[in-house]
Amino acid sequence: MEPVPYTQLSKGSFLIASPEIDAGIYFRCVAIICEHSAAGSFGLVINKNLDIELPEEVINMKEFTNPNVQMRAGGPIQPNQMMLLHSSERIAEQTLKLCDGVYLGGDLQFLQESVSDPNGPAVRLCFGYCGWGAGQLEREFLSGNWFLQAGSAKHIFETPPEKVWQKILREMGGRYATLSMIPEDLSLN
Repeated sequence: MEPVPYTQLSKGSFLIASPEIDAGIYFRCVAIICEHSAAGSFGLVINKNLDIELPEEVINMKEFTNPNVQMRAGGPIQPNQMMLLHSSERIAEQTLKLCDGVYLGGDLQFLQESVSDPNGPAVRLCFGYCGWGAGQLEREFLSGNWFLQAGSAKHIFETPPEKVWQKILREMGGRYATLSMIPEDLSLN
């Protein structure tokens, strides 16, 4: 897989954190760009698990039968705000298509129906988001903080979150594959 060139910094692309980012939510982070324009950008982190209890008015846990629903820390901005990443084409009028098989949006009715359907769509409940002001993401990219790759439903919904960063870098090949082998804790070397 060839890395995506800078000109492809757009909705549906993955941002893969450089190993230079060594702390916080962006450490070994993979985020999907949900919107990118001259005014700024926002995205959702896809590989940071979150374990919280949701109020009954959001999700009736007694009816939770879909094994493909998981929670993620979507980013450091507004961590109490929940956004839905999912694989359902069913509510096209309520969603934004990010890339093949990945949609952003939906209401509480869609969420409740999805979690109570054992064969329902893959859903990631993302709390918080990442945001960049005008030109900020471009500067971070050009400074080497991020690598780019085309987004994929496979890595959002099928690859275990703790393996996404390494797996995408390996698929990118070359020097990126080498970077994927850097240990998380360099003091263990």
